[in-house]
Amino acid sequence: MVSVRGLYFLVTLFLGSFFGSTFMLGPVLPLMLLSPAWYRWLTDRIVATWLTLPVVVITGDGFVPGERSVIIMNHRTRLDWMFLWCCLLRYSYLRLEKICLKAALKAVPGFGWAMQVASFIFIQRKWEEDRSHMANMLEYFCDIREPLQLLLFPEGTDLTDNTRARSDDFAEKNGLPKYEYVLHPRTTGFTFIVDTLRKGNNLDAVHDITVAYPKNIPQTERHLVLGLFPREIHFHVRRYPLSVLPKQSDLLQAWCQERWAEKEQRLREFYAASPRLFDNPEARVPPCKSELRVTLVKAISLFYWTAFITLSFVGLWLWTPLRIYLLLVMTFFFVQQKVMGGVELMELSLCYLPYCNEPLVKKF
Repeated sequence: MVSVRGLYFLVTLFLGSFFGSTFMLGPVLPLMLLSPAWYRWLTDRIVATWLTLPVVVITGDGFVPGERSVIIMNHRTRLDWMFLWCCLLRYSYLRLEKICLKAALKAVPGFGWAMQVASFIFIQRKWEEDRSHMANMLEYFCDIREPLQLLLFPEGTDLTDNTRARSDDFAEKNGLPKYEYVLHPRTTGFTFIVDTLRKGNNLDAVHDITVAYPKNIPQTERHLVLGLFPREIHFHVRRYPLSVLPKQSDLLQAWCQERWAEKEQRLREFYAASPRLFDNPEARVPPCKSELRVTLVKAISLFYWTAFITLSFVGLWLWTPLRIYLLLVMTFFFVQQKVMGGVELMELSLCYLPYCNEPLVKKF
């Protein structure tokens, strides 16, 4: 049966992103032409208010607030990226997070529009196409001195029976061990990102996160609609400062593969333990926000977005100019994606033209 709580959560998440993209982010878009730095500063903070939406247990090294890093994590469910917000809310700044994710998501009204404005890095999963785009985005962040914590799933997809079977086939063909709790990582994108940020002097560390669900595992959005929220989420964080990372690409690839072998063993021990816990009892770096502050932020966020969505509907019902504005902004998002390929590409083209090798107008 559909859960009222689960349905409310997803509907609020979607409508918050939809109305937030149009009524909150829409008016800010012209600032892109006047001051890219202020545009990036303001939009990152607006998007962060949407990301403050379960109990999380964080062990290992934790985060240094504001540190520039690449975050690599095993992809246990399709929702891992969303649950990580709870971790970053406590230990870092949500406004710094960017996500490397599949390009098809940018076409989703609301979600996709907000992610475009936030300058998430969308990939086609074709390295020949992704390399140039990724280089442009990363060099742009380096050039404007934009600190970021870039989340990357080297496995490329979430763990299911089908993806595990494909990973096992890959392992068998390449003489590698078969994994039960993780998939073999794709290391090309990871090494390229680290090398580019390192050359641009915009990287302090790599955070290697192992995520585990000790009680129930919501694999897809459907589980949330049914009210099957994770009762606990455990994040084990290992921080590797830039100084200890290999500088050669082949060695960095091997380093990443070693981390995944460690994850497999760590998760095997986690799910065999009773109760299910990682080794370290608590994070070595204390959270930068108290639990009281986190609770208040989440409560205020929930109240704000509920009120904002309600007022958006009321305004659209009562005020014709607001309906016209909504249609104009929606038209802008649809047209610019067709012509330019996304707001993040328009930002690159307008604000970073000397470094942008991609065409200003995407071919139909």
